[in-house]
Amino acid sequence: MNGLLDFFKVVSDEMRLRILVLLSKTELCGCELCAILDLPQPKVSQHLAKLRDLGFVQDTRQGKWVFYSLRIEDAVIKTILETIAGNTQQYPSLSRDMSRLAKLNRVGCRGEINE
Repeated sequence: MNGLLDFFKVVSDEMRLRILVLLSKTELCGCELCAILDLPQPKVSQHLAKLRDLGFVQDTRQGKWVFYSLRIEDAVIKTILETIAGNTQQYPSLSRDMSRLAKLNRVGCRGEINE
């Protein structure tokens, strides 16, 4: 039950929900998340640290980049997140994030959006 309560506390913050939805689609580098969310690196890092501390996200270092991916094993939480991620068109900020993810230039992991 604690995992479910922690999940709802985490997703009560819009930015953390947006990060989880993005990571439900693909693994992303910190710089890519900054580009998609249009936020400075320290702000994104704070949210990622919270998600990592609660066990919802894991990070992998590859050279100078840190890549983040989901680490959700609870079936109920997975279903909730998949439902949200499957209906992003109903939510303007999530829809915009998905559009920016699709336009992401991943060459050299520079995290630039091709608009």
